[in-house]
Amino acid sequence: MNNHKTNKQARIGIVLSSGGIRGVYAHTGFIQALAEMGIKVSAVTGCSAGAIVGGIYASGKNMQAWTKTLASLNPRRFWRPQWFRMILQLLLHRGKGLTGLSSMEAAREFCKEQIEVERIEDCKIPFKSLAMNIETETKEIFSKGDLASAIVASAAIPIVYQPVKIEDKYYLDGALEDFAPTDAICCQHNLDILILHYVASDSNDSLSFAQMIGKPWTIYRILGKLLYKRYPWYLTGKPISLLHCPCQCGTEIIVIEPKLDDLSWPLTDTGINILESAKKQTVNLLAPYRDNINQGDKKDLVIKISRHQN
Repeated sequence: MNNHKTNKQARIGIVLSSGGIRGVYAHTGFIQALAEMGIKVSAVTGCSAGAIVGGIYASGKNMQAWTKTLASLNPRRFWRPQWFRMILQLLLHRGKGLTGLSSMEAAREFCKEQIEVERIEDCKIPFKSLAMNIETETKEIFSKGDLASAIVASAAIPIVYQPVKIEDKYYLDGALEDFAPTDAICCQHNLDILILHYVASDSNDSLSFAQMIGKPWTIYRILGKLLYKRYPWYLTGKPISLLHCPCQCGTEIIVIEPKLDDLSWPLTDTGINILESAKKQTVNLLAPYRDNINQGDKKDLVIKISRHQN
C-alpha cells in the first residue's frame, strides 16, 4: 500500500544565505553533504555568498572542481581595491563619485570562469538570486538574464564594492533586504521541502565596538553589525529546526544553523576547514531524516524533527 511513497522522488529546494567569504566555503560544504546523502535538488536560490555558490552549482559546475578552485583561491581573484583612485577622489574631489573600494569586474570575471552557462534561464537547476535595487530601495529577484551579473550584483557588499550596473539599474548586496530569500522559490516550484542553510553573522554574537577596533577590517565588522541587527523569522538558534512556509503552500522548511569559525574578509586561508566543518555538520543533522527528505514524507519528517527539537 505504501510503495508509491517509497518510490516517490521528492522535490527539494535549497536556500543559501549571505555570509561573506566564510559563506562561500560553508555553502560549498553543505551542497557536498547533500550530494553525499543522495538528496537531489530541484531549485536553488541564494543571497550574496549564497548567490555565488548557488549560481555556480545550478549552472552545472562539478562541485569537486569548484572545491579545488576554492582550495587555492587568491583574494585578488575577486577583490582589487583601487586605493590610488580612492585617495585622489577623496583629496581632490571630496569623495565625488566614490561608491566603493573595489569594482566588481574581477569578481564578475572569476564567476564567468566558474559557471557552465551564460544565462540564468539555461541553468541545469532552476536558480534565482537576490539583490537590492538602489533606486527603489527594494529587493529584486533575478530569474533571467546574465548569470554572472546576477551573482555579483547579489554579492556587492556596500563600501567594500561598487554597485553593479544591470540594464541601467544599480544593485548592491541582497543582504541589505533579505539574508535568505525563501520566497523566491518556495511557492513556485511545487516543492515538498525547502532546506535553508544559514551562515550569516548573528548580531547577538557579534563583538563589541571596543573588540572590533582590535580586529582586522574593523570597518567591515562595523558594517556587518549594522547589516545583521535584524533577526529573521526563520531562525530559532537551534542547529536544526522545522518551520511551515508562511505562504501556506504546504512546503516544509528545514533550517540548518551550523556553528562555524570566523573567517575575516577577504582572507581564504582557513576556508577549506570551514567547508569541511559545514559538510560534517550538515550530514550529522540531516542523516536521521534522509529517507523522509528523499521521499518527501513530510508527515514523518515533522514528527521526527519535532521530537529532536524537544
